[in-house]
Amino acid sequence: MPYRRTKNVVRRLAARERAIVDAAARLAAAGGMAAVQVAAVAGQAGIAAGTVYRYFPSKNDLVATLIAEVANCELAAMRLAADAAPGPLSALAAGIATFAARALAERRLAWAVIGEPVDAEVDRLRLDFRRSLAGELERRIEIAVARGLLPDQDGGVAAPAIVGALMEGLLGPLAPAHEGDGPAAREAVQTVTLFALRALGMGDARARGLVAQVVLPPSPSP
Repeated sequence: MPYRRTKNVVRRLAARERAIVDAAARLAAAGGMAAVQVAAVAGQAGIAAGTVYRYFPSKNDLVATLIAEVANCELAAMRLAADAAPGPLSALAAGIATFAARALAERRLAWAVIGEPVDAEVDRLRLDFRRSLAGELERRIEIAVARGLLPDQDGGVAAPAIVGALMEGLLGPLAPAHEGDGPAAREAVQTVTLFALRALGMGDARARGLVAQVVLPPSPSP
């Protein structure tokens, strides 16, 4: 008769996996992806390195899980904010501002999972995150264009350009050293959101009004 895991065993295994991924996230938030090493993760999680390998056969398997979890969390928050907005333009503003605010709340982690220079294999793992982010923006742009609220444009080109602006303007090495949710960070979120709306062809007065109406949600860690 095959062995069947009890509910307690399943819960214990899930909790240990959760502890490993959380430890990897803390290390990435402090030192970037280079800090996510199996020995360091094991130390953070209070387990043996061999235990980490039982759950994740390689470091890149762990990194892939971390990136996927952060991506799913951020995309869900972005969609929730956009879906709650009263119209297509408000949805764009809310989605962009939400992503920007949450990224600045955990700037080092956000840069690690979306844009930090890393080896080619890890970079391929992160491409899905950038692609999904661009896809979400493209969908919102195309809705606004179809309703005549934005000038006719190729959302497939415009959306990745906005993703690039968010990455470089908020998280990259050229961005000001704003982090958290203080006045400087909030100003940076407003600036990059306005930039994106203007770039998409929205009149400045209307763009400013939309940004002023956006209520930024809390920005907890993923």
